[in-house]
Amino acid sequence: MKASQFFVSTLKEAPADAEIESHKLMIRAGMIKKLGAGVYNYMPMGLKVIKKIEAIVREEMNRSGAIELSMPLVQPAELWQETGRFEKMGPELLRIKDRHGRDFVIQPTSEEVVTDIARQELKSYKQLPKNFYQIQTKFRDERRPRFGLMRGREFVMKDAYSFDKDIEAAKASYAVMAQTYRRIFDRFGLQYRAVAADSGAIGGDLSEEFQVIAATGEDAIVFCAQSEYAANMEKAHALAPSASKAAPKEDKAQVATPGLTTCEEVAKFLKLDLKRMVKSLVWVCEHFEEGKLTQTQLVLVLIRGDHELNEIKLAKCPLLGGELRLASSAEIEQAFGCVPGYLGPVGAPKDTLVLVDSEVAIMSDWACGANSEGYHLTGVNWERDLSLDVSHVFDLRNVVAGDLSPDGKGNLSIERGIEVGHIFYLGTKYSAAMGATFLDENGKPKPFEMGCYGIGITRLPAAAIEQNHDERGIIWPDSIAPFVLVICPIGMDRSEEVKQEATRIYEAAQEMGWDVMLDDRGERPGVMFADWELIGVPHRVVISDRGLKASQVEYQHRRDKEATNVAVSDLMAHLKSKIKA
Repeated sequence: MKASQFFVSTLKEAPADAEIESHKLMIRAGMIKKLGAGVYNYMPMGLKVIKKIEAIVREEMNRSGAIELSMPLVQPAELWQETGRFEKMGPELLRIKDRHGRDFVIQPTSEEVVTDIARQELKSYKQLPKNFYQIQTKFRDERRPRFGLMRGREFVMKDAYSFDKDIEAAKASYAVMAQTYRRIFDRFGLQYRAVAADSGAIGGDLSEEFQVIAATGEDAIVFCAQSEYAANMEKAHALAPSASKAAPKEDKAQVATPGLTTCEEVAKFLKLDLKRMVKSLVWVCEHFEEGKLTQTQLVLVLIRGDHELNEIKLAKCPLLGGELRLASSAEIEQAFGCVPGYLGPVGAPKDTLVLVDSEVAIMSDWACGANSEGYHLTGVNWERDLSLDVSHVFDLRNVVAGDLSPDGKGNLSIERGIEVGHIFYLGTKYSAAMGATFLDENGKPKPFEMGCYGIGITRLPAAAIEQNHDERGIIWPDSIAPFVLVICPIGMDRSEEVKQEATRIYEAAQEMGWDVMLDDRGERPGVMFADWELIGVPHRVVISDRGLKASQVEYQHRRDKEATNVAVSDLMAHLKSKIKA
């Protein structure tokens, strides 16, 4: 491609509402242009990146045996009503009506539609397994769209759905996708981790997220450098402490802590290690029958002062069985007779369910709220001051760096990541709800065992940029760069020799099958170099009269600090050694 025939549109400054680097750089590089809140035009430069990502995904999905189709962006609400998601999904599901007043949705995902296809088309176990996928536009009405393509409302996703005859077959389909995703992400050329993820209300262990490593990532990734253990923070298991509880050394005492409501403030005031503080967090567990609230249970959760509660672990506690929400200040004051900030388990209401993190269960001589405004207790000990029901002790906290790995092979580390893919075993959640069955070997109807597998196509460029950029702009991996090579001739409009050599190299690069850009705009070298460094083309060749007189051109990788002189006769061999196939 020649720059004069393409659309190159760069900006020196990013708009004020661009908060993160990928958003700033994609706008400055002319890759996206905002149309509305969370909705963007994919400009030619950005679309080339997206299409390269799609091509890799499509090749590997086809290689895995998955079958591509395309499902409508606008879907009848009746299908979503069958699964209950039309009501349950909330305002993120964009609901519309047609001219006849019939309800439709703008698809955020397509479980219902693909299950409808399966129940109509797959009648026998002999037709299984099947894995249908699409690369299609989605829409989720985010309350606060931000960060450009990282959290937009309209986006492109690859979503796939497998259908199997039984759980073992479904696990086999899941395993195929797990390996396919690794091949896909290896080809992207990005640093990533596949981490165990929480499987939500469905349960089971078959759920993995694919996270691109980036300091600005929203997700915390837990891993062990000495083993293959990796999980997201929600899933990461904190081993039960091996130490036993020490004997009490202090008497319980009530101390005045006026105006001090956080563990950090109280620990500093009392000159205590934060590890000797206990947080008291109050939740309400609500039980419903046929949509009506039938029972509420006050829940007091105890966490060590330097730890954070893992709400996913709490929600999965077997003693609950209802829907959790944080207690309001009014509910807390009514139950405890005290404002939040001074709460504790000693003297807590008798009908309160007390859940204890395993680290708290081995603490001695600890401090907590006294259930009296302006006061805390010190020297609190289990058994002597309050009873401990071991059946109420669970792993309820987020792990921290340095914790022992659950596999016992080292210590845990934590890094930040951006989720760009997720594979998930669904079971019969959708097939059972929609009556999607097939006839098994015995001629009996059975619901399909399903899996779903997503990749954020338009989120990936943003994640790649968050991982690969510097003060000059983007640094693309070869496989997804809009152009893998740019040829920058200096004075092409004034020098026939420069023009001829630039054209020769350009044509030779095309014959190699490389996606090459020839900048024939006649811009000054500084402008030309700044544009392509901002855009992030990984390989650059500069041709000048001075260089040609010495039979040389300049080669520079986007990460190189300086250019390298290369003999004209050696250039193609040099590029072959640098450009990744």
